[in-house]
Amino acid sequence: MQRRRSSVPPAMIRLLVVLAWAAAGGSALAAEFRTVDTASILYDAPSQKGTKLFVIRRGTPVEVVVRLDGWSKVRDADGGLAWIEARSLANRRSVLVTAARAVVRQNADESAPVVFEAEKSVALDYLDTAPGGWVKVRHRDGQMGYVRANQVWGV
Repeated sequence: MQRRRSSVPPAMIRLLVVLAWAAAGGSALAAEFRTVDTASILYDAPSQKGTKLFVIRRGTPVEVVVRLDGWSKVRDADGGLAWIEARSLANRRSVLVTAARAVVRQNADESAPVVFEAEKSVALDYLDTAPGGWVKVRHRDGQMGYVRANQVWGV
């Protein structure tokens, strides 16, 4: 059997493979975090006929893993997966403190004055990502500052 030679140059094939890989990798790495807008029931399937798992409280950050006809499959900070009605998710983001005590500073700098401290499981409004592994956050009482990204989940 004779092998047929491709008319596409090898350099072009390599470029197409790299572009396809980058496109797939970029979307696979981009996490979408949302905040639960109202206390909502989580289900084991994308239907109100599914088994009710538990109620998730308002302000809880979740990672959207899958979207399907008005439903979103979400992951919580503990890694649990469940379905929630998409209308229950706000466009705003929040983060959840995972450290025993997160220190929120005035600036994105370890030597900056402490604005406040937040205990584990406290939800903070996500405002922005800052260079050097910092996240700008706001407490529900209005205090704002910067916390280390490794002290919160949802970034």
